[in-house]
Amino acid sequence: MKLNRLSSTDATFDEALHALLAFESTQDETVNNTVNHILTDIKKRGDDALLDYTRRFDHLELSSISEVELPKSDWQHALQRLQTAEREALEQAAQRIRLYHEKQLSQSWQYTEPDGTLLGQKITALDRVGLYVPGGKASYPSSVLMNAIPAKVAGVNELIMVVPTPHGEKNDLVLAAAAIAAVDRIFTIGGAQAIGALAYGTGIIPKVDKIVGPGNAYVAAAKRFVFGLVGIDMVAGPSEILVICDGNIDPDWIAMDLFSQAEHDEQAQAILLCPHQDFLDAVAASITRQLEAMPRKEVIRASLEARGALIKVRDLEEACLIANRIAPEHLELSVSNPEQWIDKLKHAGAIFMGHHTCEALGDYCAGPNHVLPTSGTARFSSPLGVYDFQKRTSLIQVSPQSASTLGTIAATLARGEGLQAHAMSAEFRCK
Repeated sequence: MKLNRLSSTDATFDEALHALLAFESTQDETVNNTVNHILTDIKKRGDDALLDYTRRFDHLELSSISEVELPKSDWQHALQRLQTAEREALEQAAQRIRLYHEKQLSQSWQYTEPDGTLLGQKITALDRVGLYVPGGKASYPSSVLMNAIPAKVAGVNELIMVVPTPHGEKNDLVLAAAAIAAVDRIFTIGGAQAIGALAYGTGIIPKVDKIVGPGNAYVAAAKRFVFGLVGIDMVAGPSEILVICDGNIDPDWIAMDLFSQAEHDEQAQAILLCPHQDFLDAVAASITRQLEAMPRKEVIRASLEARGALIKVRDLEEACLIANRIAPEHLELSVSNPEQWIDKLKHAGAIFMGHHTCEALGDYCAGPNHVLPTSGTARFSSPLGVYDFQKRTSLIQVSPQSASTLGTIAATLARGEGLQAHAMSAEFRCK
């Protein structure tokens, strides 16, 4: 296969890296038009439209809209049907995810100034959140855990999960994960129509305050359309991994780490930075050797050829500078002394430190969230967490003494802005 090979010392390196990283999430007008029509229809006709789209897209002939809600007994039966190893893996992952996210809980706080003025911040959980989960043959129980557990830790009162079941096909792992994560209700609907139902509310689907979870192009477009009416987690781009390696590891390990992201889809990106040419050559040879045994080898090949790269850098210091420029979703710091370099890395969704910390562990069970910023947005965005399901309200209680002091300041500034009523409102309270 043809691998992109770059060197930071080449005169054209900056231009080549820019071209490699370029990814424009072009919005397909056909998708947008279809989604806009569906959302408008859901808003107008509610449950009737929802039932029509479920019949049309999921090929489910339902006699009543009430049939889209899945009884909790079905989730529990799905959990009971799992093999012991699968159930234990889900429970252990959930426990680790919950423990990590409990440490993110924000608490309300306040302080009182000497004159008696009280200032503070009140932390409140969102009332109701919608979680979209891909369905049918797709099986993403890890996505259920990573989205649902932080919401419940935050104190969200009601967590509504929507998951399509084309031809009635349900996934036991997904339903079992919902049971373990304490999801409150499940509706077997999907696509843009499910996002619309959550955003607007229908007879059977309650309106939510925020929608989270992954989906296809139609789901992503629908989330963009309804943002503002409800909150959303993010509109994610293709998955990414950047590996900084010192060369003191089996090249087969690194090749497989690159595969672990490339197998997601043809637009995923996997990049290796290393100062040792012989190690880069060894990884290239390992990629060629191991690729043929991969079930998703054609996807991996397309991803690596289009957007992957093996890059020779001068040293690890320069590797960190390039990593900050890329701001990757996943950053493997595969070096013998990761603590030495961690302070030099400013922009990444998650950093996996040391030779034994592969990114795949973070996807499932390490504990931190696997919903991460992509396409360079780690420069200003953070992983999904408990804080995404809490909101902050400012508290202000001004004492009579402070009302005079602050009123004078406010009135002066208000008149400077030409807002007379603001100024007088403040001055009424001045002694």
